[in-house]
Amino acid sequence: MSENLLYEDNHILAVNKRAGEIVQGDKTGDTPLSELLKQFIKARDGKPGNVFLGVPHRLDRPVSGVALFAKTSKALERLNELFRNNDIHKTYWAVVKQRPTPDSAMLTHYLGRNEKLNKSFVTDETRSGAKEARLQYTLLCSSGQYHLLEVLLFTGRHHQIRCQLAAIGCPIKGDLKYGAPRSNADGSVSLHARAVEFVHPVKKEKLAIVAPTPPDTLWQWFENQMTQ
Repeated sequence: MSENLLYEDNHILAVNKRAGEIVQGDKTGDTPLSELLKQFIKARDGKPGNVFLGVPHRLDRPVSGVALFAKTSKALERLNELFRNNDIHKTYWAVVKQRPTPDSAMLTHYLGRNEKLNKSFVTDETRSGAKEARLQYTLLCSSGQYHLLEVLLFTGRHHQIRCQLAAIGCPIKGDLKYGAPRSNADGSVSLHARAVEFVHPVKKEKLAIVAPTPPDTLWQWFENQMTQ
């Protein structure tokens, strides 16, 4: 667990979530990352009582990258407020097979949600329950078959990046739910929460947390291209 820690102080903990892990408990009954981290902290620090760990935001199960947790109730309240006010700037990397046109654009859609299918869809803004979704993508680099996009997220809708990229004909690699032709071998989708930037809710210092890409050949190739 310690090898996945990206940042920790008395108020906040950030980990590099692996694809397949769930952030918070769900109907599957699988042990969530939040509970595993509580157990890790309890053992590491020799805490006699229960460990508090609040969950201010979530990443989809097949997605990897930065996941933030609050170590105190005060930090949780303040992180929740930062997320509500869009004061936490989120950067994602997405691998797609179809190159988008143009190479950079702002996307605005209205999204509805099918709870039964656990899926979002683009709809008309007048539809009941439709919510505006905004993101900006930029092509960073390309391999022989795939393209790496940087995505800046301005709203936090259900499956937003997956749904909006699919809507322009660029489903994320491995994302069968949104139109990819085949799955990834490990069941992941090639979407990675690359970084978060915000003003620390207690220390009031600017904080930037970056998550290395998964140990996958294609991800590593793209990471190397971007760090050369």
